[in-house]
Amino acid sequence: MKSPSLRTALILPYTALVIILAVSIGGLSYTVGSRAVSTLSEHLLNETVNRIGQAIDRHVIGSVATLEAAFPSGMLAPEDVEGDINNIRSRFWIATSLHIDPNNYVYYGNPKGQSIGLYRHSYDQGELRLKYRAKDHRKRYLIDGINGTPQFKSQEKALFDPRQRPWFQAAQTTDRDIWTAVYIDFVTHDLVATRARRVLDESGKMAGVVATDMPLRALNDFIGNLDTSENGQAFILEPNGMLIASSHSPNVRQTADGENIRINAATSGYPLLTEIYQIIQPQLSQLLDSNKPKTITFTDSQGDRIHVAFAMFKDSAGLKWINIVALPERDFMGAIHSNVTRTVILGILATIAVVFIGLRIFSWLTADLKKLSLVVNQVGSGFQVSPLNIDRSDEIGTLAKCFQAMQYRLQTDHLTGLPNRHAFEQHLNTLIRQYPQSNQPFTIMFIDINDFKGINDNFGHDSGDKVLMEFAYRLRTNVREHDLVARYAGDEFVVIMENIHSKQDQAVIKSGLEAALSAPLDVNKSTTTNIGGAIGLATFPESADNAKDLIIVADSNMYQHKAELKNQ
Repeated sequence: MKSPSLRTALILPYTALVIILAVSIGGLSYTVGSRAVSTLSEHLLNETVNRIGQAIDRHVIGSVATLEAAFPSGMLAPEDVEGDINNIRSRFWIATSLHIDPNNYVYYGNPKGQSIGLYRHSYDQGELRLKYRAKDHRKRYLIDGINGTPQFKSQEKALFDPRQRPWFQAAQTTDRDIWTAVYIDFVTHDLVATRARRVLDESGKMAGVVATDMPLRALNDFIGNLDTSENGQAFILEPNGMLIASSHSPNVRQTADGENIRINAATSGYPLLTEIYQIIQPQLSQLLDSNKPKTITFTDSQGDRIHVAFAMFKDSAGLKWINIVALPERDFMGAIHSNVTRTVILGILATIAVVFIGLRIFSWLTADLKKLSLVVNQVGSGFQVSPLNIDRSDEIGTLAKCFQAMQYRLQTDHLTGLPNRHAFEQHLNTLIRQYPQSNQPFTIMFIDINDFKGINDNFGHDSGDKVLMEFAYRLRTNVREHDLVARYAGDEFVVIMENIHSKQDQAVIKSGLEAALSAPLDVNKSTTTNIGGAIGLATFPESADNAKDLIIVADSNMYQHKAELKNQ
């Protein structure tokens, strides 16, 4: 019985395997996929909730650091702001430099009605806001840098009294940091929270309040850019339902009379947001005793199953926000349903296409063998070939690597690491053969080390080898990257330079090499010499039209140069 061909032996098992896999995958993908949805969605939900918590924590930590830098714990309040203006201003500049985004505003007020605030426009420029007497209107000054001279900007029309501000009133009666309620900034119309701390005098009585604003614009942008799923939503709420940030709805809206008001999840106009808040609201009390995310699943009014994770973020200053992430199950199951359908279709198509794929695999197995065979023939015929691009880990790859190593040993000078004479001649012959098509002349240099025999005789062959390696290095590093530098024989080197278009270019390159080769050279630990080298040039096809004569011309010109050097 005739044995099957290699092609048949490869294709038939592959065909059977594809059919078996198509049937198996079609039966298992739905079951496994549906089980994976719960695990995947829970993992994604918890991870996203934790990321939101980290983003809030970054804002909160920035506020803590800003207040601490502005008025370090234990520092006493000054009796008069005007008398301590320089110190306060310096600390405020440092404080607003710690987390300039978002904590770029820090301010202070005292029971006398004095106030000082520093608002940073950038790392280099800030705005100083000062008021030394209760009846005065606050003045604004621009400053450039921590020690910049204040330049008057404007005086506020409305009377600013720090004692009447919510942050002052909230902090003056507590011995810890405290957050004000979230409010809408009058200028930016974005949500802002203020963290405040009272400052004591020498007798331990309240003498002032320092505060910093925490704009929530960056937090809202972070929520909006979260990568969850196609229809996933993320938002941050206060326990009363007021929106802090949301990926799918605004947190502030304008009324008919132009007033900006905050949005509550219960009346947001976004059904899913409202439903989620209504479902988790009864469980909020349990979150106060735990920092771990909690997950639930419910069916919304549209009949979609929704996976939800939520966690409470708390800090010592009284901040309590709820991070919520919701992912519709159809975002995951839709892909699984599609996958089952695709599996059935692919099973049919795979059976038809398997022969074609098998042929492609067979071609893949033999293509590199053909490439390797061709290269072996070319190298055996004396042609210069590029390195093999066969990146495989099988026997074919091993064979290619062994051949490359053999080719390297045959074409490389082991002392200098340069191509050897054989490689040089192959490259030279290739350029000559290609000339009718390329029409590109080229130049070769023949270089001989001056008085190399004297180095060997006086200092030994180890020193001679050192000189050869140094010359090889200087040649390689003083020509262009694509020029070929090779060791021809003994103390003789050759260089092939393509795209040399004039005698002037040749002279410049030759002069540079002469200078490099003539530089001081350490023969051994105690001896330095300037031996240099003689260089002869020949240009193809101007000097000769074949390799042998071209080398003869370059060699002759080298000896002529050597004679000139001796005469000098």
